[in-house]
Amino acid sequence: MNVLTTAAGAPSASTTGSAGPAGPAGPAADPFRPEWHFTSERNWLNDPNGLVYLNGTYHLFYQHNPFGPEWGNMSWGHATSRDLLRWEEQPVAIPCDEREAIFSGSAVFDEHNTSGLGSAGTPPLVAIYTSAYSGASPLAGRQAQSLAYSLDEGTTWTKYSGNPVLDRASADFRDPKVFWYDGGAGSYWVMVAVEAVERQVVLYKSADLKNWEHLSTFGPANATGGVWECPDLFELPVDGNPADSRWVLIVNINPGGIAGGSAGQYFLGAFDGVEFRSESTVTEGLQQDGSLMREYGWLDWGRDYYAAVSFSGIADGRRIMIGWMNNWDYAGSIPTGSWRSAMSLPREVSLARIDGKVVLRQTAIDPFAGQDSPSFSLGPQALAPGVQELPVAAAVARIDVEFEPGTANSVGLLVRAGGAERTVISYDVADCILRLDRRESGQADFHAAFPSVEAVAVPLQDGRLRLGIHLDRCSVEVFAQDGLATITDLVFPVEASTALAVFAEGGGAHLVALDVVGR
Repeated sequence: MNVLTTAAGAPSASTTGSAGPAGPAGPAADPFRPEWHFTSERNWLNDPNGLVYLNGTYHLFYQHNPFGPEWGNMSWGHATSRDLLRWEEQPVAIPCDEREAIFSGSAVFDEHNTSGLGSAGTPPLVAIYTSAYSGASPLAGRQAQSLAYSLDEGTTWTKYSGNPVLDRASADFRDPKVFWYDGGAGSYWVMVAVEAVERQVVLYKSADLKNWEHLSTFGPANATGGVWECPDLFELPVDGNPADSRWVLIVNINPGGIAGGSAGQYFLGAFDGVEFRSESTVTEGLQQDGSLMREYGWLDWGRDYYAAVSFSGIADGRRIMIGWMNNWDYAGSIPTGSWRSAMSLPREVSLARIDGKVVLRQTAIDPFAGQDSPSFSLGPQALAPGVQELPVAAAVARIDVEFEPGTANSVGLLVRAGGAERTVISYDVADCILRLDRRESGQADFHAAFPSVEAVAVPLQDGRLRLGIHLDRCSVEVFAQDGLATITDLVFPVEASTALAVFAEGGGAHLVALDVVGR
């Protein structure tokens, strides 16, 4: 397939991780800084931490190095948003010190002051994080769980004087996700953490966030080719029916992901307040046959969606997750200069029953929701074999497209194309496989693991393939069949590579509709 470069205006400038007036450097100086994906203004960023909604504000804490663009000096960075799309970076929330690094964790609003860290009139926001103790600490080499609290809705934080609150004398006990459980077994806080190297999720309960009692252990199960990290546990209705629900256990893994390196997997089952029982475990133990791995529940089939966790405190029942948009295989090498790494678009997750099987569905929080009309549209039309370049530039955009493959062997799109650059999203009709090929997407030679082709099985529905594609300056997120499968990949094209094309190979196809929103 050959693609010509289309003429296009330069994308507008962006502030750090938000849409709006230009920041200190426009895209010519910082061409990969995304418009709709949070990045810190400078320095290193990885796992989202402490996602919590309180009094109209979404709080995103994250693993952050305040002193440089490489991993190290792990502290909790902080950003806030009213709409999950426009983020304002705040001062570092919980800094490391000479005795401990501040590793991943969660945050809860202790409304009834069960911890005693606030008062009835000023209940605390409590962060539960992993203390990674350094040589200057009496607990050197251990990872244990600690608390910090805020009495001003996250502006300032105080470490609890009784830290750590949960210590297993382990070097790899980390990433606590805490929530309030109210069910048949009682009402209490539940902590879901990992013994990372043992590939185990460990569950504890507490009445006050300070004193913890072991409940149960889950795992190893399904993907075990790397350490387990950043767990989450929550209940969702199936197809919106509260009488038919499942508990979802998220377990991130590195390496050993389905596309290589970092990834997130999920289990479906039941939680009775004590034990999580999986109904989606494919096999026990360490078997990692490639065909078997495709049967596991993966949050994303791309290379760049990791450490995904969900918000607490969203009262309307929605479950919204954010992941780190990078991969530990090459995270320290991506060509972004003084800042490194971005978060994914936030995603609302739900459960659906498809052909008798309960599966996870993901829908992006859309930066272009409410825009009056598409920037470009195509109505129903035949697609002859070959590439059809479209008269529209698409650098920061949402693309909605629906195909009927007809007699074609494959159909798809070229995005962020120009000159020798292109990212190819293709669908193999015979095998029902959706692929994202970024081998010629732009800068790809900074690490041997970066050039790649991602793949996921996507059956047609009523003979049709529906794709929702979100483009930003360094990313492509693909949501297939209304979010039943997703692929998230970083790309680093030149600024001028904004061409968009559709194609059919081996026969003709039918384009049902195509809409481009954005620019």
